[in-house]
Amino acid sequence: MRQARCLLFSCRRKFLFLPRDILHFLACFSLVFSLAIPSAQAQFFSAPQPESLHTPSHIHTVQSTPEEEQKKPSSPPVADLASPKKTEAKHDSEQQDLTPPSMALGELFAAIGQAHIFTDAKTVADIIPDRPPATLLKLYNKQKQQDNFNLKDFVAQHFTQPPLKKVSFNPRPDMSVLDYIADMWEVLKREADRYELYSSLLPLPKPYIVPGGRFSEIYYWDSYFTMIGLYEAGKAELLRNMVIDMASLIDRYGHIPNGNRTYYLSRSQPPFFALMVDLLAEQDGQKVYLTYLPELQREYDYWMNGAETLKAGKAYRHVVRLADNTVMNRHWDDMDTPRDESYPQDIHTAQHIKNRPAAEIYRNLRAGSETGWDFSSRWLTDQHTLGRMNTTELLPIELNSLMAHLEQVLAHAYLLKEDPEKSLFYERLAQKRITALNTLLWDEKREGYFDYNWTTGQHTPVYSAAMVVPLFLHLASPQQSQAVAQILKTKLLKNGGLVATDQNSGQQWDFPNGWAPLEWMAVKGLNAYGQAALARDIATRWMTRVIATYEKSGVLLEKYDVVAKTISPVGGKGGGEYPMQVGFGWTNGTLLGLMNRYPEEAAAILKKNPHAAPTLAVKFMPPIDAFTSAGHSLISAQTSLENLPAIPSHSLLRVVFPYLQGIGLQSIEHTAMEGETEWTFPLAGSKVSPSQEFLTALNRAIQPNAFSSTLFPSGDSSLEAPEASFLENTP
Repeated sequence: MRQARCLLFSCRRKFLFLPRDILHFLACFSLVFSLAIPSAQAQFFSAPQPESLHTPSHIHTVQSTPEEEQKKPSSPPVADLASPKKTEAKHDSEQQDLTPPSMALGELFAAIGQAHIFTDAKTVADIIPDRPPATLLKLYNKQKQQDNFNLKDFVAQHFTQPPLKKVSFNPRPDMSVLDYIADMWEVLKREADRYELYSSLLPLPKPYIVPGGRFSEIYYWDSYFTMIGLYEAGKAELLRNMVIDMASLIDRYGHIPNGNRTYYLSRSQPPFFALMVDLLAEQDGQKVYLTYLPELQREYDYWMNGAETLKAGKAYRHVVRLADNTVMNRHWDDMDTPRDESYPQDIHTAQHIKNRPAAEIYRNLRAGSETGWDFSSRWLTDQHTLGRMNTTELLPIELNSLMAHLEQVLAHAYLLKEDPEKSLFYERLAQKRITALNTLLWDEKREGYFDYNWTTGQHTPVYSAAMVVPLFLHLASPQQSQAVAQILKTKLLKNGGLVATDQNSGQQWDFPNGWAPLEWMAVKGLNAYGQAALARDIATRWMTRVIATYEKSGVLLEKYDVVAKTISPVGGKGGGEYPMQVGFGWTNGTLLGLMNRYPEEAAAILKKNPHAAPTLAVKFMPPIDAFTSAGHSLISAQTSLENLPAIPSHSLLRVVFPYLQGIGLQSIEHTAMEGETEWTFPLAGSKVSPSQEFLTALNRAIQPNAFSSTLFPSGDSSLEAPEASFLENTP
């Protein structure tokens, strides 16, 4: 028997994310490796049969009773924190009616909204009736005929308004911005819910963080950026709980709704669940992917519902199949009525538009809410009129980027499950989507990513910060990243950071406002492509704007005016359907992350804003790259695979790990010094090991600026099985 080999790979962390054609090759390489494992029974390139998972297609689907849940097969119990037992929120014996209040209360709901009894229209959807809605509606229809009937008194008598935790807008000069963030976790925290009869709240089984202000429930895409702060603050248990809550929503309803309210069930929000799992894997390790694989799969099935039978040139729910059979995603809502949370506003919007069906307007307003950018000139045909929204006709940049990432995470999770057939299936889907993203949504003339109107075959005119998302998720080519960086510098970078778009439409997701998630994704994405100086500049401008505003107001806010030269204590400009909100989950989370990533810049900003600065010397955490690094700084050590720190889902090492383990890898030696990471793989008693030809190609592949030509000299990057010469059998 030959002596054990040691494979030595040295590469800088920033190059761990490989070009997509190399990942093609590695997926094939992994598949061939798996053939040496007796348990593997793979067939090349045949689409796997996904598990039969029910996805509710109508909002009136009733939740299973506890008795029915007990009859379902349960997952085996897992003791460690990386694989938490998934628990359901405890309900009373009566099932929750999932009918949204606008439908359950009918004309009573409409009357309350039109009477403007509450300052915020959302309150009408959140108040809790004292009896079954149908019974209350009958009572209303009877009493309203009386001469002395008063609707406001009727509402006060028969509805209860849930209490809101208020956050004072008054300046608090005695509290530093870091103390504010630390204390605000408790203010924004909600304990596990218990079902309340006739409430629109969908109960969650674990404690969670809400955004703040009027938002007293969890919101899907907001939560990922809030979780960044929990990760940075070391609040691992709360981070785990929020992932459990998200998984619980998928388990019960087939998807994660816009928020945990019945009136949000007809739509979702940008699919960040895979990134939440990535983040938790940074904390708890690779087992997290196996724990949440069923929910990842079901999330994907929800967004792709109807794709298999869809004809070319048609759309169904969230899926669009183009004339050339390319499959992409759009935003959608299953209902075409006014939104419960903005009922009178939607009616007003539709009434002022001629020659367009009201149902079409309502559908697009709802789909626009699913984007998370509610609202923006991105979704408006004329860039300023809400009634001209055409969200369902657009293929958005970030949605299709996130779907590609979800496909990549599914590929990785199935590798860990030792199912290379499904892994390769989803890797191929991801590469098809990435190709479409980088061609269809890339405007060669303007050299940037733009939303694409699939009905006209044209890009939209709006320059938006959404073009950073392909960089954030490592889907762009280096040339594309350079072009995006140039657009950011010349069109979107302002005094206080990146502006959402170049359009001054009066909508809140437009000029002059900047938003925490966009700044965070830009900084992360630019760093991943070697644009460190621009990333640092954006981070510094944004931190300066947020901290200087805190200096004047004593609070952190939902959005900020990043164009103005002077600092306003009220943050962002108008637009939107509600006043400025205080809290604020994603601002708190990403600000903490940026301050940890850029401690010197943060310290200099705090020095100029003494009220925001801590009394004692600031001790920042070591820079943590929650999405693109192996976690905390590594010291020369030997780590078992069970305790291996998580690494990026698209990296060379993560793709190869399961198969190296299968051929005898027992441990990994790693050393990190000044950004240089060296990995040593001892292979003891292995039956199969890579040939020198493979190692040479691999070492060339991980060098900067190496592309598909490295492994495919002919330029053919199609998914074909590697030649047998790439493997060397060992007796």
